[in-house]
Parts: sequence; C-alpha cells; structure tokens
Amino acid sequence: MSNATKVAAAFELASERYQAFGVDVRNALQRLSEISISVHCWQGDDVAGFEADAGTLGDGLAVTGNYPGRARTADELRSDLELAYSLIPGKHRLNLHAIYGEFSGPVDRNEIDVEHFQGWIDWTNDRGIKLDFNPSYFSHPNASDGFTLSHPDAGIRQFWIDHGIACRKIAAAMGAAQGGPCVNNFWVPDGFKDTPASRKAPRERLAASLDEVFAEDLPRDQTLDAVECKLFGIGSESYVVGSHEFYMGYAMSRDKVLCLDAGHFHPTEVISDKISSALMYVPELLLHVSRGVRWDSDHVVTYSDELQAIMQEIVRGDYLDRVHIGLDFFDASINRVAAWTIGTRNALKALLAALLEPTETLQQLERDGDLTARLALMEEQKTMPLGAVWDHYCESMGVPVGAEWLEKVRHYESAVTSHRSDESVAG
Repeated sequence: MSNATKVAAAFELASERYQAFGVDVRNALQRLSEISISVHCWQGDDVAGFEADAGTLGDGLAVTGNYPGRARTADELRSDLELAYSLIPGKHRLNLHAIYGEFSGPVDRNEIDVEHFQGWIDWTNDRGIKLDFNPSYFSHPNASDGFTLSHPDAGIRQFWIDHGIACRKIAAAMGAAQGGPCVNNFWVPDGFKDTPASRKAPRERLAASLDEVFAEDLPRDQTLDAVECKLFGIGSESYVVGSHEFYMGYAMSRDKVLCLDAGHFHPTEVISDKISSALMYVPELLLHVSRGVRWDSDHVVTYSDELQAIMQEIVRGDYLDRVHIGLDFFDASINRVAAWTIGTRNALKALLAALLEPTETLQQLERDGDLTARLALMEEQKTMPLGAVWDHYCESMGVPVGAEWLEKVRHYESAVTSHRSDESVAG
C-alpha cells in the first residue's frame, strides 16, 4: 500500500470518528485553507536587516545561537522564504520590519520610502502573498539610551515620529498594491532598567508622539495600525512605557488594533485568556504567537497547551474575522528555514484542532449546565485522530506529509545556506 493510500485510508477513518461528534471534517479543512498566518521575516537573518550601516542588535532584543547560513541579502531571504512557504500548507502572509528595505546606500529611518520596499511588493504580488509591516524602533543610535517616541529630547522624538509616519505610508502603499490591508504594528521598547522617578511623564510623551504619527487618516482597506504592549525587556526590567494597560487604553480610545504577544507578560500569564476580554472593547486583535521560556525569549512555536488554547479561543469565540495571526520568534541555534516550518505548521495544526472541536455541542452543554458532559467531551478531543486529518490536509495542499519536509531543508542547507559566510554582502 502506497503512502498516499495509507494517508487517505487514515483520513476516512478519522472523519468517521469526528462525524460521530457532529464535526464536519471537510468543512473544517475548508475553513483552515482560508486562514493566512503572517510569517515573520526576521527569523531568517536573526533580526539583522539590510541597512547599509547595520549595527549590533540591541534595545531590548537578543538572538542567541550561531547556526550557519543566515540570510545576508533580500534575495537570500526571499530564497529561504520560498522554501519555507513550499513546506507549509495554505497561502500565508509575510511580515516585514522597516530595516528590511533594499537600500542602495545609507538611508536613515526617518527617510525610508516605498521605493525601498518595491522589490518586496513585486515579489509578494507575483506569488499571491500579502504583506504586513512594522516600524523598527531599535538597533539605532537614536535608541541607544532605551528611549524613542517617549524620549525627553524633542528632536529625537521627532526623528522617531517621522519614522512612524514614513512606515504608515509604506504600509498603505503595500495594502493598495495587494488589494487588502497591510497590518502595520508599532512596538516601542522604551523603558528603564531601574525604578523610575516618574512613570507618568514618559507615557504622556509616548501618547502624544503616537497621536502625531497617527494624525493622518489612511484608508483602512490599505493599512491597519496596531499597537503592541510589553511587560519588560532586556535593559527595561523595571519599567516599560508601553505597558498592557497603556496600549489597551490607547487602542480603545483611538480605535486601533491591539497586539498581544505571547511572550510579553508574566511567565504564568497567558494571552489566550485575554482574547475575549480585549475584543469586547477593541475592533480587532493582532496576535504575535511565540513561546517564551521563563522570559520573553521568543522560542520556536511548539504544539503546546497555550498554543492550543489561543486557537481554541479564536474559534470558540467566532473571532476568525477579527484576529490577525502572526508569528514572532527568532532562533539562531537551529536551521532557520526549519524554524519557520516547524512554528508555522504547529500554529496551523493547533488551528485545525480547534476547528475540529464540536464547539456548538460543548457550548450548548455549558448553557444547559451539564458541566460533566462538557469536561468529558473536551477530554475525549485530546486523543482524537488529528494527525490523520493533518496529514491529509498537507497532501491535499501539495506539501510534505509528516517529517518528510525535513529532507528538503537538509538538501537546501547542503546546496545553498551552508555556503554562506557570517559576513554581510552587498545587496
């Protein structure tokens, strides 16, 4: 019996099991095929970017590991992404940071323009991939003391305000070119290493700066502004200006998308519990699905309890049209294309598991007060034949089944990435 025949037979048996709980497997697969995850470019080059005078990563960010073969140019990064997308079922987005423009010479952050991202716009349009974007408020001399939009120096604040304005225009151009909104996410790492004398003043400056950045109304069918909170960072352990409460209030009062990052809270605090509460008050959410280990360390997404809980909340709350799912991790200790593949496939697998739940049955049992049956059915779901449905989905989408993708990554590493040096090259 061929492998394809085995996959088909296992899928039919799995479908019967799910049907017994009232779940239409083919409908779940159709819904999954319509969901796009925003794949983050920065896993491919360790958040280095392509600025002509790119310096050392800093300002609350660190990438650990020295696995060879990181992308050094936009063309190398696009080549790596091509392989990753070919191993992931479905059609997915690409999330770019502002430092990934294609610059022919020194261009400061407040001077970037659409022309520096035209190569990305053309490349993604040719492949039917949609873009998301991010200003880059880190790894720059004007962020060297840990402050940008909340800086006490008005000149430095204005520099970063101008950067944000430029990024909004770039995001709008991306959205216009792709015929759908580009989510433009603002993460500002400003904060103090030790206890501040005034928590108020930097937050007042940050709010005022953001208001200037967002002063121009741009079409929501071209770009959506998102704001991202954080509990602490490297060098800002005691105080981050843009806390959860700050950005929750800002998003509510300014009608912005709120970004929740899975690594930006206390180690025992989870974003799955925040989704339904936040969506009562903000129009949409952006999720940065990551995996913090003891701190915001952005490990590759694994098929964890919290990953499953995040996807369950999105599906159970019927939020698929209000939640933008993106990934955010950067691991330089393993093959970078493999990291993309593992993390994105796990996110999709967890989404599939949530779509295969008998959601209406579970919620009806809850409404009826039959909590015994609710718990019993939830526990039964944990050993349902998800893997057989996932394998069928991968095969139907023309991507490798099981761990077959790993051999393609190894071949690419041998033929391509292993020949790259650690030095940057001209783009």
